[in-house]
Amino acid sequence: MEKSRGKIGIREYIAMVILTVGVKLSDDTPAILVDYLSNTLWMAPILIGLMSIIPIYLTIKVITAYKNKNLHDVILHLFGKYFGNFLSIALLMVGFFALTFDSSMYIDIIGTMYFTETPNLIIYIVFMVVCAYSAKKGLEHIGTVSWLVLFYIKASLLLSFLLAIQDSSTDYIFPILGPGYWEVIKTSTTHVSVIAEFFYLGLIAPYIATVKAYKNGTWIALIIIVIELSFAFLIYLFVFDYEGLKMLDYPYQELIRLVRFGFITNIESFFFPFWIIASFIRFSFYLYLISIFLGGILNIKKFEHLAPIVATIAVIMGSAPEAATFTIFTIREVILNSVSPMFLLLPILMWLIARFKGDLKHDKKSQNN
Repeated sequence: MEKSRGKIGIREYIAMVILTVGVKLSDDTPAILVDYLSNTLWMAPILIGLMSIIPIYLTIKVITAYKNKNLHDVILHLFGKYFGNFLSIALLMVGFFALTFDSSMYIDIIGTMYFTETPNLIIYIVFMVVCAYSAKKGLEHIGTVSWLVLFYIKASLLLSFLLAIQDSSTDYIFPILGPGYWEVIKTSTTHVSVIAEFFYLGLIAPYIATVKAYKNGTWIALIIIVIELSFAFLIYLFVFDYEGLKMLDYPYQELIRLVRFGFITNIESFFFPFWIIASFIRFSFYLYLISIFLGGILNIKKFEHLAPIVATIAVIMGSAPEAATFTIFTIREVILNSVSPMFLLLPILMWLIARFKGDLKHDKKSQNN
């Protein structure tokens, strides 16, 4: 596989990951979790983060034990050519389905809440053209843009939350354990794939400036994302209560439609540009990761050129379902439940095989710069 033209630093890496995973607070992720957790919704990101520590640690441990190898290369090395490619294809399909259904959901948000007169297909095409162009430009481009816009996106998010809590109540999170501690633990475990992107980050490990930047950047991003998601879910509970939240598909979009600044109302158009930029970055990064995987499986060196093809297929498939809101909501629930065991168990299996092969004996001597 062709080496990247350059490498990204820790700040670009952290910004890219935060925007990619953090933007999930604005889709139907809280709506899926609140059905199980009610007023304990805010606890889910914390427990998911804690449960992810071991899988993420082992993934980093295995990936960094092999110089200049990404996740696909490591899988081939550990599992052999045939089963390794089979496993990579399975992971590729999971990533592609996530790209397709998540992007279709975002088009549903844009079409139903902002551009009601524009056909969803037109919105979808324009959206994916922008993402494919960004992905084709490469990881440096995505990382640089992520770092440049990070402050403004997070500032707009914080402002929207501060304005929203004007009409809120902290009483909505009581009783503190809601449906019970067992339900909170079980739901967090079955939905730990909410942050499964941290496993796929192994695909870009060779393109990060140093091993230390990859390790530290991953942990810093995880901590920030857990805090951000938990805080966002708390705000949703304060504003809507869990009963109201259960009736909303996209809580953040509803929240910014409610906020007002003094006598000024209907200011969601102010927050929309920041949200759409974060969405562009998320799906540009998804396209890039899938292109790396596909390029590795097909032995295509210039894998960036696969991004437009992947985007085209995603548009065709993502435009197919009828009643998108309900269909995609159900499919995403199935994907989250199905991928969670993979995210929890595959890094452990990889670590065990690498340990058995003796590849981790000298991992302390691997490059740290």
